[in-house]
Amino acid sequence: MVEIPEHLRKRAEEARAKAEAAKAAQSGAAPGGAPSEAQQQAAGKIPPHLLERSKAARAQADGGDAAAEAGAAAAGGGGVAVAAPPAAPDATPATGPGGHTQRLLTVVKSGSIQDVKSKPQDKVHVWPHLLVVEFVASLFITAFTLIFSIFVNAPLLELANYNQTPNPSKAPWYFLGLQELLTMFHPMVAGVTIPGIGLLALMLAPYIDRNPSKKPEDRKFAISLMTIHLMFWAVLVIIGSFFRGPGFNFVFPWQAGLFFEL
Repeated sequence: MVEIPEHLRKRAEEARAKAEAAKAAQSGAAPGGAPSEAQQQAAGKIPPHLLERSKAARAQADGGDAAAEAGAAAAGGGGVAVAAPPAAPDATPATGPGGHTQRLLTVVKSGSIQDVKSKPQDKVHVWPHLLVVEFVASLFITAFTLIFSIFVNAPLLELANYNQTPNPSKAPWYFLGLQELLTMFHPMVAGVTIPGIGLLALMLAPYIDRNPSKKPEDRKFAISLMTIHLMFWAVLVIIGSFFRGPGFNFVFPWQAGLFFEL
């Protein structure tokens, strides 16, 4: 059950009291149709159109009773007279300010009566939409590399002489970071421990930073971790490429020269 507010309950009680006062004023009318003092007092509070409606309803009920009695008399007593049921004592509807009838309705949530449609999502399936595009792109890159290698020779050095080791002996640029670490730490630490910690941190980053936003200001942890990783590796590669001379010793390139080849 819905709990009725207190102000609506008081308003209904006042309207019911006014209706009972109007009924008492109508029943206490003076003979000859002249309104009594109580009726005139009630008439000052109840709107005139409501009083006229009540008089018309009462006259119609009295006329129905008289017609039923006349029909029974005309039938010679052999018929059964059907009399209209008397009006209930509280049949007058309770009215509010201005004579408007008020009713209480249950408040229904909008979600149960409205057709709420789901919002469109800008998503596609991985297969076939994404994988087909990636497969076609890989075929194109492979064909381009094959054709390019036929017409353009790679910038290779002379044949290696196993009797003469170049000094300094440097790894390719993408491995110079590891070679630089080997000059500072034990091979187990430089080749396994430090790279393993870096890869593990990068693998755990999506599980630690679960923010779905694509804005850099909302992904501070992921942006900071990737920035530290790139700067750490870039510094090692730059030092190994341009600041290492004969014997893999530290040199300044503007003094001893540049010992780096692609």
